[in-house]
Amino acid sequence: MKPGYVEDLSLYSSSGCRKYLNAAERRRALVIMANLRRDQALFALTLAWTGARVSEVLALTATSFQVESGIVAIRTLKRRKHAMREVPIPPALVVALDRYFHLSGTPQDPRSKNLRLWPWHRVTAWRLIKQVMRRAGIVGSQACPRGLRHAFGVGTLQARVPLNLTQRWMGHARLSTTAIYAAASGPEERAFAELLWNI
Repeated sequence: MKPGYVEDLSLYSSSGCRKYLNAAERRRALVIMANLRRDQALFALTLAWTGARVSEVLALTATSFQVESGIVAIRTLKRRKHAMREVPIPPALVVALDRYFHLSGTPQDPRSKNLRLWPWHRVTAWRLIKQVMRRAGIVGSQACPRGLRHAFGVGTLQARVPLNLTQRWMGHARLSTTAIYAAASGPEERAFAELLWNI
């Protein structure tokens, strides 16, 4: 077993710091993202609404998107074998991506369909998300791209998305990895707790 493996399968670090953005933090981050420069906004929002890793979003090309269906096909990078996953994204994001990158149009040069939409270095993308976190007033272990990914996982389960669907969207090889997101306290748990408080 690799060092830190157990810690990686937790929503908290060994020092007890939360690794995911809670709902309020995620909402603040999304507002900041929407007001970035257009190409930066589209990258950050795609990252937030797919639960993908930075490198996975940076690898996207025009052919990754099914505009009519509102789906993006993402190559899962942390697998030994080639694996693709399809993730639905919000209609408004699909429209914005299509308008900016002309996804559904026929390019003059067909080769451009296979060029990366964001030809940035991974560090550039990472710094962009860190900047978003600072502007949203988010600090701690969760204030990074991985915090967004974990927030997506937690959010899907709190929205009652079936665990196996969350597993597929996030590209997890094992259901047990996805199950860690069920450990986050959701609205239903608070409702039960409120019943207890009012006894």
